[in-house]
Amino acid sequence: MRGLREWWRDLTDLVLPAECGGCGRARTVLCPRCRTVLSGAVPRRVRPVPEPPGLPVVHAAARYADEVRAALLAHKERGVLALTAPLGVALAGAVGAGLREARRGSGDAGAVRVRGPVLLVPVPSAPRAVRTRGHDPARRIALAAAGELRRAGTSARVLAVLRQRHAVADQSELGARQRLHNLAGALAVAPGGGRLLCGGGPVVLVDDLMTTGASLTEAARALREAGAGAGAKSAVYPASAGEGREERKAGPRMAGPNEGGGVIRETICAAVVAASPDSFEINRN
Repeated sequence: MRGLREWWRDLTDLVLPAECGGCGRARTVLCPRCRTVLSGAVPRRVRPVPEPPGLPVVHAAARYADEVRAALLAHKERGVLALTAPLGVALAGAVGAGLREARRGSGDAGAVRVRGPVLLVPVPSAPRAVRTRGHDPARRIALAAAGELRRAGTSARVLAVLRQRHAVADQSELGARQRLHNLAGALAVAPGGGRLLCGGGPVVLVDDLMTTGASLTEAARALREAGAGAGAKSAVYPASAGEGREERKAGPRMAGPNEGGGVIRETICAAVVAASPDSFEINRN
């Protein structure tokens, strides 16, 4: 009977955690105050410092601090899966902000209207981390965000096509430059994934957290490489290594067929639930 009670307690904690994932308030998944901190503000464009070359435009729903940090860690490391839904709502808001900025960059500041479904591509966790945690946090949140976008009237689907092609070192103790070097060439698009990416609408890289931007930069590189290899239009905004911060303030652009050797470039953006607080500071006027 003791084992049965422990099993039932573990099961109910998945459905209704013993405490708020953000502040610890009893018997609530995420209390109203923590929900407001997570997704109550307008998502912002964020830039890490230093900003790695090739990083697509990134929007974040919240700063990675205090209640938001606690909720993300509870979901990722402790498997509090009931937090997936509110984290998905926050990520969907960041995705929507990126798509709206892309429309403004193309001269159309109207509602989010896209050709084909928005393709959410989660940055994959290392296979070893997935086995340890028992789930892939970014993919799980991406699925929840896609559902939220569809409920809001935006067609969306998740394409989990990125794979790790070699092991990488633990990044927790690495600096920004070391993380870029550690991840260089680590990701690739699974066979056949390039055709799926080029056959849909805008591609949005998604993750739960951005700190240095190294993971999103490597993921964008892998998508660009797959788009070029598929022999079709590239679905990735080609942020060049020499592009400075001032040149990027105008936001992403929709390049026509006469730009870039006849290749029609769709806009890419990236979206995360949270980003380091200093990446928000760069956007102050």
